Amino acid sequence: MMANDPTDLSQGGMAFTKLMQAIEGGIYQPGDRLREVEVADRLALSRTPVREALRRLEAENIIEHRPRVGAVIRKLEQTEVVELYEMRLVLERTAAEMAAKHASEAEIDALGALNDEIAAVGDDGPQAAAINQKFHRAIYLAARNRFLLDAARAMNNALLLLGPTTLADAERIATVVHQHGKIIDAMAAGDIDGAGAAAEAHLQTSLRYRLKVMRG
Repeated sequence: MMANDPTDLSQGGMAFTKLMQAIEGGIYQPGDRLREVEVADRLALSRTPVREALRRLEAENIIEHRPRVGAVIRKLEQTEVVELYEMRLVLERTAAEMAAKHASEAEIDALGALNDEIAAVGDDGPQAAAINQKFHRAIYLAARNRFLLDAARAMNNALLLLGPTTLADAERIATVVHQHGKIIDAMAAGDIDGAGAAAEAHLQTSLRYRLKVMRG
């Protein structure tokens, strides 16, 4: 098949999407080797679009090629993790401030419902993490700024390289729910500075947990 065949391109796009979802879902994690044949079998795809997807993942700095090993999902060093959280803090503080200014009552209610869902999962870390992603995305959407949303999307690839969620036990999940509540309360009150400060405190706590996990 010719390289510029649109069918081939769509298959490559599908392979990329499936592989990204597999990384996001923890099927593949930072440090894992991605063998073309194994990935194709697991995702029920042919090898050509998988090869294309792997090239795209490398171009987007999600995987790297190591001598005598092959394609491996990147692992962030501690310095990179701190830098990523610094950038995430700037974006999420801004998003919370803008949401405090623009969010409707329905959007604030929806955030509260998502936070209640997180509280209800007990110690199911993966489920809590999935709902947590929806919660933070809802804040970005409530901020009413497409450029901020684009910046957050661009950061998502790097967030995939953080590895397993830090929402690993009921105590940690309870902390997240409590901090989310402070963000929601400030937004509901239209307290722009308070929402930003609550979001920053939340991210600082998340960074401390992440570094603790990295230290083992």
